[in-house]
Amino acid sequence: MLQVDVDYLKHAKKRRDVSTKVIVVFLTIAGLVSLLPLIYLITTAFKPPEELFLYPPRFFVKSPTTKNFSDLVDITSTSLVPFTRYLFNTVLVTITYIFALVVVGTMACYPLSKHKFPGSKFLFTMVTTALMFVTAAMGIPNYLIITGLHIDNTYLVYVIPGLANATCLFLLKQFLDQVPNEIFEAGKIDGASEWQLYTKIALPLLRNAQATVVILTFGGIWGDAGTSTTYIYKEQLRTLAFFMSTIQGGLARTGANAAAALIMTLPGIIIFVIQQSRVMDTMAHSGIK
Repeated sequence: MLQVDVDYLKHAKKRRDVSTKVIVVFLTIAGLVSLLPLIYLITTAFKPPEELFLYPPRFFVKSPTTKNFSDLVDITSTSLVPFTRYLFNTVLVTITYIFALVVVGTMACYPLSKHKFPGSKFLFTMVTTALMFVTAAMGIPNYLIITGLHIDNTYLVYVIPGLANATCLFLLKQFLDQVPNEIFEAGKIDGASEWQLYTKIALPLLRNAQATVVILTFGGIWGDAGTSTTYIYKEQLRTLAFFMSTIQGGLARTGANAAAALIMTLPGIIIFVIQQSRVMDTMAHSGIK
């Protein structure tokens, strides 16, 4: 009887090992396939004109060149605004918006999660209700508010309207809800003020959630051309995404367009790869499956 059990266990372990290897091979192949569009994007950005118009198209570049990137910069040589100005505006707006969003989001989620004040449940209900509205449905209200505040045609129009981000607030609150209240109560017993509880306890514990917020919002603000188109009238205040949208089309600009696509895509991928472990941890502890 004992020998039968041992043989059965060995056979079961062997089957599990085979299943694990099959799953690993399948996931590896699936991962490599999912990388193909990114690899093609990168190789296309470095293709010379004679390779860009080959038929059938060639997946890998044979004679890589950086001329597409120099052409992209040269396109602005005839305008009053250089390429570096668009890039500066984009970097400035992205950093400012993400920093402000993290500060506002964490300061809002802390009282909603760890304090039961009159109206707290109603406020959180409003936040969850806001998740149902698509961005397009808020176009007219946003325009009326922005023009009413007279922040159009300024850098503020890139930052202030997006600070009311229901998705990020919901994610931060749900993550902080997993932290035991006893930790904050122990801090109060030790004489910590509310500001110290927020800065010394809440913020460090929200580090993974903050990284997730950065990843979720980076692509939207980095690639946002709509704000520049709708609310900005001075070319000096417009962003790189707006400039990229103006060079679409034309065979002569195909190489520059490929370089532009790489510039707009690669930063978000790099940030996600660096912070992916924090994102997975946040999703696992925020009730988001």
